Amino acid sequence: MSSAAVSDARRAAVLGSPITHSLSPVLHRAAYAALGLGDWTYDRFEVNEGELPGFLGQLGRGWAGLSLTMPLKRAVIPLLDEISATAASVETVNTVVFTEGGRRTGDNTDIPGMIAALRERGVDKIDHAAVLGAGATASSALAALARICTGPVTAYVRTHARAEEMRGWGERLGVEVHTADWSEAGHALDAPLVIATTPAGATDVLAPYVPERPGTLFDVVYDPWPTPLAAAWTEQGGAVVGGLDLLVHQAVLQVELMTGHTPGPLTAMRTAGERALAER
Repeated sequence: MSSAAVSDARRAAVLGSPITHSLSPVLHRAAYAALGLGDWTYDRFEVNEGELPGFLGQLGRGWAGLSLTMPLKRAVIPLLDEISATAASVETVNTVVFTEGGRRTGDNTDIPGMIAALRERGVDKIDHAAVLGAGATASSALAALARICTGPVTAYVRTHARAEEMRGWGERLGVEVHTADWSEAGHALDAPLVIATTPAGATDVLAPYVPERPGTLFDVVYDPWPTPLAAAWTEQGGAVVGGLDLLVHQAVLQVELMTGHTPGPLTAMRTAGERALAER
């Protein structure tokens, strides 16, 4: 346990809109139980972009931190005192930590969470990759690939504007990004690593195009699971990293940041997440 660990009662929560589907309370509460933090609480609040400044403004000193989901990951940045270099690299914050002095610091645990989830499945270095989709999760995927991919990344997107955006992120992150139209997304599946950052249902049409010897698929969807693409990938013998893997790895980093306990209880959090999904 870190010497900086906090033992008094504290509060944390996940914010977003919609938020009722979030597994974050299940994961964080499981972590608190495993760490013996019986006085800590973790809730969820439906908060949109317009409501965010007021919500932050009324929080008391007992708050340890916040997890953020869409549409708040970029909207929160002007409301913070500082953000980490990792968060700044993609202009996306999914974690806010409140210091004892009252400062609000933003971080991004999605990026190291992706890297940890891939490393857990034996993927720590590749020579090229494909990303399905664009947006905040896709930019985090590019940031993760900047650390493990030695060659080009092809992003499959639906619009010219999204293509320009992904190439821009590539330049900023030091990743050689090529773009292709979504209609050609079947070709993405031949890459040694495919990261699907799209919402549930978007990749279903690609399931018939899984190659005979697929590499690794990282599908960020966790409910419903498995997605048709992930199921087809598994049937062909390919390795699959799921959205729950990402959710747990990024959440355990949030727990470490908010509580000071390192390492966080990864196994307890994963078990709780699996149980909650099975009950849905």
